[in-house]
Amino acid sequence: MKKIYSLLAGCAVIAAVSSCTKLDVPVESQYVKSNFPSTTADYNALTGTMYSNLSSNFAVNYWRLQELSTDEAILPARDGNFDDGGQYRQLHYHTWTADHPTVTAIWQWGFSGINTCNRLLTVIDAANSPASVKTAYTAEIKAMRALYYYFMMDTYGNVPIITSFPVANPPANQPRAKVFDFIESELKAVLPLLPAKSNSLATNTMQYGRPTKGMVFALLAKMYLNAPVYNGTNRNQDVVTMADSVQRNTNYSLDARFRDIFLPNNGPQINETIFAIPYDQQIPGNQFTRFGFFFYLAQAYGFNVNLSIAMSTTPEFYNRFNIPNDFRTKTWLAGPQYYPDGNGGFTSQPVYYPNTTTQININPVLTLVPGKPMDLGNTIASQSEGVRSIKYYPDPQIIQSTRLNGNDVPVFRLGDVYLMKAEAILRGATPTVINGDAQTPLTLVNKLRARAGAQTAQSIDLNSLLDERARELSWEAWRRNDLIRYGIFEKEYPLPNDNLKMNTDPTRRLYPIPSTELKTNPNLVQNQGY
Repeated sequence: MKKIYSLLAGCAVIAAVSSCTKLDVPVESQYVKSNFPSTTADYNALTGTMYSNLSSNFAVNYWRLQELSTDEAILPARDGNFDDGGQYRQLHYHTWTADHPTVTAIWQWGFSGINTCNRLLTVIDAANSPASVKTAYTAEIKAMRALYYYFMMDTYGNVPIITSFPVANPPANQPRAKVFDFIESELKAVLPLLPAKSNSLATNTMQYGRPTKGMVFALLAKMYLNAPVYNGTNRNQDVVTMADSVQRNTNYSLDARFRDIFLPNNGPQINETIFAIPYDQQIPGNQFTRFGFFFYLAQAYGFNVNLSIAMSTTPEFYNRFNIPNDFRTKTWLAGPQYYPDGNGGFTSQPVYYPNTTTQININPVLTLVPGKPMDLGNTIASQSEGVRSIKYYPDPQIIQSTRLNGNDVPVFRLGDVYLMKAEAILRGATPTVINGDAQTPLTLVNKLRARAGAQTAQSIDLNSLLDERARELSWEAWRRNDLIRYGIFEKEYPLPNDNLKMNTDPTRRLYPIPSTELKTNPNLVQNQGY
């Protein structure tokens, strides 16, 4: 929802601290007690920085850490193009180091958000505003800080817990289990103070992209599902409880069309969105068309900009899209290409390579050039290798200066809640009945299949559920999280002519603390294996 984002981010006049590298960076422009405003618009301007920081890297570098390290996405070189110093190759083969640029960028992004939240809490605490206003905005900021902390705990593990601004002393790491407990306690404390999704579009528009009770329930469900990884405990029954809490609000429901969730005009009218990050084509936009679309199809989809030809999925991952009539398969470009019908599907009119009568044909197989590391070559044939995603449907308003999409990106949605609940029950939790509806794993999976027009499942187990998560949640930044929970993050899927081997050390389930942070803060201890 572009106008919402512009309101929050465009009005954000407070400079954010850039990272955890220098915790005492002076803020050059900020509200203080003597000039703090009091209107709702002023408060929204104040909190806008924590949202603009979130969007600045979620759909680019954070997404890359979660997806390019798995079978779900790959960004191969093409005759040396798009190699970018080997950083995408290192993610694919799990050979990243503490100096990897994306590893560093996301540490700084996460702690920039955390420090921004801490600064906002300090300012609001000193403000001469009604207690009810301060309480509401304090809860909103703490919920966002907890979300940032979840991303950092999941990605880096043992991270510092910082709750003050400015920070007097460089903070030390805390055990991952302690970070888990901190996030859980913060979310439970703010839960009663946050709004719930309503049946009013106007109200939901004001809440869109901001924390709600539903977001807290979904985030806690995600934490509890992964609790064996984070702190060695079994919290599967709590997953069910949190999922039930989302579903009891009947204002959440599956949208009739899977495609609508990801269109360029998606927004608060989407019934199943629990928490999304708003984007437009400039502030700052998401990457999915720029890096993941197929160059020679640009004009057929209604825009004329220079795009990458690099990012795709692996054949092994795409093979899961094999269910008859499943609309989710149409979110990938594979095989002979046809003009889009403007409604998420395709016409019968072929699209040809420029100045030819040869129909564009996208080959799912990625055949590497011998002797070149993760390089496909750069002929027309090799450019056409690799299935491309159009899940975040190409935005016809894409502009040359940014080449970025305006599609909002869901972080939590009801489809994921269904699948988390199904998995928790398969792992031993007791099924429940919600709104008169039995909540068995098979029932929950088939609700999603029915929405996608897919053939219903006759049975479901943990392995087939992981495949269902792949079909439902592809490119939504959860694949690394899923594979680690299933214990198969290190599984190899070699490509033809692949002369490199994946690092299968399980310590790669955590990213390293960036070397720049270790040099600046002697109290940090590097993660095992680095």
